[in-house]
Amino acid sequence: MLKSMGGKKGQLGFELRYRGRGGFRPGAGKPKKPGAGVPHVRRPKLKARNPVHVTARVRDEAARLRSRECFRVVLHAIGAARERNGFRIVHFTVQRNHLHAIVEARDEVALARGVQAVSIRIARAMNRVLGRTGRVFADRYHAHALKTPTEVANAIAYVLGNSHVHAARRGRPLHPDGVDPLSSAANRNFVAEPQTWLLRIGWMSGRPSG
Repeated sequence: MLKSMGGKKGQLGFELRYRGRGGFRPGAGKPKKPGAGVPHVRRPKLKARNPVHVTARVRDEAARLRSRECFRVVLHAIGAARERNGFRIVHFTVQRNHLHAIVEARDEVALARGVQAVSIRIARAMNRVLGRTGRVFADRYHAHALKTPTEVANAIAYVLGNSHVHAARRGRPLHPDGVDPLSSAANRNFVAEPQTWLLRIGWMSGRPSG
């Protein structure tokens, strides 16, 4: 169905086992407050050398991202927007009601435009599949610039191991070496090659927590 690179760890050059915060402990992670969202404040300046961990949540009525039909269109939306005008999607994971991505951007303007472009593609595709209209994403995306090799190593482990985190919180832990088929670990043809030093080389000298 999908172009995939299987689940061979050697093709990615690093272990997919998640070793960061949230781990394989049921109930792990900081609980979110009801109604919590991303505050509408001015985005900070972004330097091109710093990758960014982006999180975007969808509304409850669109929380079917991991279904076969929805993931197919989300994957192709990501692939279509993976590289444009100083913006690149390098890693991603698709969860039931949210997405995580690690991206590169020339500056904060390129980041905002790049995330907007992929969000619009996903929203239009999701609405077609679900037979609905209106907003798909629940609020503004959250963005955290990654400035050190350890931050980047933790972010990669968290994003590619995110399905393990959620399974553990539900009390159904997955095999730690398993590759999530709904992530870039299994769909490298749909993401861009990194250009920053931190995502090409630097992260390998980081020390993932846990």
